[in-house]
Amino acid sequence: MEVVKVAMVGVLAVILALKFKTIHQEYSLYLMIAAGLVLMGIALSQLELLIAYIKTIYGYLMLDSLYLKILMKIIGIAYLCEFASNICKDAGYSSIAGQIEMAGKLTILIVSMPVMTALLDTLKSFLHT
Repeated sequence: MEVVKVAMVGVLAVILALKFKTIHQEYSLYLMIAAGLVLMGIALSQLELLIAYIKTIYGYLMLDSLYLKILMKIIGIAYLCEFASNICKDAGYSSIAGQIEMAGKLTILIVSMPVMTALLDTLKSFLHT
């Protein structure tokens, strides 16, 4: 029932943030960052289960572990950039949030290049045989 925990923490954080916003607006932002960290912690505990499933699948497929490492890096980059971007949006800095998202996408593209080259090498070998 992790979803119930996530929903409860999220709703409680928003209610408290709205209350703090009228008193001290900066406390509202700090509360939202803290709630985001708690929610990220809950999500990371679920991510461990996903990693275990992915490792099992990779065991069946007998693929190079390099691809698993790349996949984990991509997931980590995506979560980190999304989290940072949302904090910036909540603080009212959507232009910085957009820059974080763009940097994350470019980083994911760069990290995924070995997979792309392996795919192209495989296609090339099929075409030449």
